[in-house]
Amino acid sequence: MSKATFDRSKEHVNIGTIGHVDHGKTTLTAAISSVLDRKSTRLNSS
Repeated sequence: MSKATFDRSKEHVNIGTIGHVDHGKTTLTAAISSVLDRKSTRLNSS
């Protein structure tokens, strides 16, 4: 079997959060990810 190759050309960021249940960690992480994705797309398209 051939091994699949992994494309490492795209930057990645790990986001870690600590906090109590229902204090918005998932919402915050989704917002940060969305902003970073839009910024990355904008920079790569120009």
